[in-house]
Amino acid sequence: MSNVPANLKYSNDHEWCLVEGDVATIGITDFAQSQLGDIVFVDVPTVGEEIAAGEVFGSIEAVKTVSDAFCPMSGEVIEFNEAVDADPSLVNKDAYGEGWLIKVKISNPAEWDSLLTPAQYEELIG
Repeated sequence: MSNVPANLKYSNDHEWCLVEGDVATIGITDFAQSQLGDIVFVDVPTVGEEIAAGEVFGSIEAVKTVSDAFCPMSGEVIEFNEAVDADPSLVNKDAYGEGWLIKVKISNPAEWDSLLTPAQYEELIG
């Protein structure tokens, strides 16, 4: 059974989102990392890049596959998790904590309302 924290919202593409003020912290869900397997490399865009909701913001490379990561909310990338750059396995170990991927300065706060609630995400992953 995957871990689905109640304080987050989720995308259909298995990203999670935590909003604090006008900043969204984004990562991939516990379910997503468990499906990918051992993550060996995370590639995300440069800080300062504008990304629209639903656009690919990077790729996550595991031993057997490469998967795109989709941004759940529009905005400007203001931070990339350097710890994940140094140790991609943090995403496997702590997807909702130290394994976060990017922080985005939100340009459209209303997008939050279109994301999945924890209950809806649990239904999605069965």
